[in-house]
Amino acid sequence: MKRIISVVGARPNFMKVAPIHRAFGSYAESWSHSIVHTGQHYDAAMSDAFFSDLDMPHPAYFLGVGSGSHAEQTARVMTGFEQVCKEAQPDYVIVVGDVNSTIACALVSVKLGIRTAHVEAGLRSGDRAMPEEINRLATDAIVDDLFVTEESGRMHLLREGVDPSRIHFVGNTMIDSLHYALPKSAESSILQRLGCMPGGYVLVTMHRPSNVDSPEQLAMLMDVVARVSSDLPVVFPVHPRTRKNIAEFGITVPSSVILLDAVGYVEFLALMKSAAMVLTDSGGIQEETTALGVPCITSRTTTERPVTVECGTNILVEPTREAILDAVARVRRGDGPKGTIPPLWDGKAAERIAAIITGHYS
Repeated sequence: MKRIISVVGARPNFMKVAPIHRAFGSYAESWSHSIVHTGQHYDAAMSDAFFSDLDMPHPAYFLGVGSGSHAEQTARVMTGFEQVCKEAQPDYVIVVGDVNSTIACALVSVKLGIRTAHVEAGLRSGDRAMPEEINRLATDAIVDDLFVTEESGRMHLLREGVDPSRIHFVGNTMIDSLHYALPKSAESSILQRLGCMPGGYVLVTMHRPSNVDSPEQLAMLMDVVARVSSDLPVVFPVHPRTRKNIAEFGITVPSSVILLDAVGYVEFLALMKSAAMVLTDSGGIQEETTALGVPCITSRTTTERPVTVECGTNILVEPTREAILDAVARVRRGDGPKGTIPPLWDGKAAERIAAIITGHYS
């Protein structure tokens, strides 16, 4: 029996790992798959919601590393994950995404001689000021197998000198989770509870330090949200970091903006698929809105997911008042990109990953 471990550390990792766990169920006679949750970002209620929404088992190991500086957090993950590897003796480790847990666990497993894969490899923003970009570059430089979601990922890795035989274009496991959860989202009552009509509101998420840690920038964004809400109601599930800064900076949010605590994946999916548009600075939401055909305005200078702009529904705009409001007006006029589904975003990426791993390393 081969033992394989997948690592989750933050909210988006759940959506990427859940379909991988299900896919390995088809190989249960020869492969045992388990999940390690580092606790890099942890909220008990939200984690429970994800396990339920995505039909995930509770993790076999929970490290509980919590928050801290990048160095502190990475070090705690490495120390905890090393003990897991010594105890569990995995034959293969999968890391996903671009959080600190991704590079920390990859460093540990590679140094222990365990074959290691990166799911969502090759994505590049070109902005080394983003901690996530450093995590992506470092992880891809050391792992054995690289599973990419879009053609840009493959091209970046080839330019960086990765052996083509180690690069596998498989699609996007986050979109696998979206397909899986869509029937559940149809049963959600969140729109009725909020008094929103399908297509009659704007969904907003903001959490990146470049947008929410500066009083001036966050105040400008909240002014933009207020202006948008004068035309259409705004639903704003607020990241804890953003909520803390709104209070700390003394920013007033108008009553036409519906502020929510973080919601579970199924309820957020229900909100996303029925929105007139989404305003965000998230990475994964750019992909999910493209898969759903919902217009997305991304308030960032760069994106590591160019396929969402090139053939999807994403509009990348400078994080300024004028640029965002111009994009909102464009979508309201019906001039936003109509979008197509990127190649292999068909809900079967995890099946391809499991087939490749079990086929090559059994």
